[in-house]
Amino acid sequence: MDFGQLAGQGWTQLGELGLAFLLSALIGVEREIRHKSAGLRTYTVVGFAAALIMLVSKYGFTNILVNNRVVLDPSRIAAQIVSGIGFIGGGVIFVRKDIVRGLTTAATVWLTSAVGMACGAGLPILAIAVVCGHFVVVGVFPAIERRLPKSRWAQTTLRISYW
Repeated sequence: MDFGQLAGQGWTQLGELGLAFLLSALIGVEREIRHKSAGLRTYTVVGFAAALIMLVSKYGFTNILVNNRVVLDPSRIAAQIVSGIGFIGGGVIFVRKDIVRGLTTAATVWLTSAVGMACGAGLPILAIAVVCGHFVVVGVFPAIERRLPKSRWAQTTLRISYW
């Protein structure tokens, strides 16, 4: 099959989809290892789908262009990814008494969609940088947090051992 004749459906776009798949799966593996509510499959699908939607937004409306003029704004689709993923992320946040759980999971789902969007938009360096930043946040920041002074409202654990 000659991809060159199909606008927006060439090896470049397949590479962008592949990169989104790989980077999203890396985030998913990290979340799976930590036994979070969303894992490998969820993150891979979110990033992969976001990349495809971005590619559709970028190339799927060439038939509505008139003399290289946009008569409809296809970039609005990308904006809707952000809203839709916000809705999905809201579903993983749980509040019980004064404890909020799932906030990082929701934020990471959102981040993964942005990684997919960056891949789909042809911005692989930015996508890779964000995934590296994600691993700094989840790998290095917990050690920093442990050294910070605790809030007086933070949960405290008391452990009693009997000999």
